Amino acid sequence: MGFVTPDYGTIFWMLIIFGIVLFILKKYAWGPILKALKDRELSISEALNSAEKARKEVAGLKASNDQIIAEARREKDIILKEARDIKDKIIAEAKNQANAEGQKSIEYTRQQINAEKMSAINDIKIQVAELSVMIAEKVIRKQLDNPKDQEKLVEDLLKDMKLK
Repeated sequence: MGFVTPDYGTIFWMLIIFGIVLFILKKYAWGPILKALKDRELSISEALNSAEKARKEVAGLKASNDQIIAEARREKDIILKEARDIKDKIIAEAKNQANAEGQKSIEYTRQQINAEKMSAINDIKIQVAELSVMIAEKVIRKQLDNPKDQEKLVEDLLKDMKLK
């Protein structure tokens, strides 16, 4: 026969050979190939599941990290606020103490000034009294030399005493 129409014998042998090749492929090749494909599919599925779990864990860790960072920032702000409050309190206490010590120093200085002033006034009074006595003594000696002047002085003093 020709090229276009095959022989029945050739078709028969081709079908038998095709069946044997199909049987051998099904028994030895397709089983392992399908098993390898299923194993590969399972490993890909497990890898995707693992990746999804890992992504969820990363998201959870990120949220946890964000929460920890936010809490750390809050604690930092609290600590800084407490430090500022303590600093302000220490500064205020130091100012108050300095003011108190300044007031004590001023009061002590005032007392010393007043004491010195009183001492100076007393000294001046004593000196004025001594000078007055010396002047009076000299005046009286001059006036007492003359008895008429003495009588006149006594009378003037008596008049001054009566008026007061």
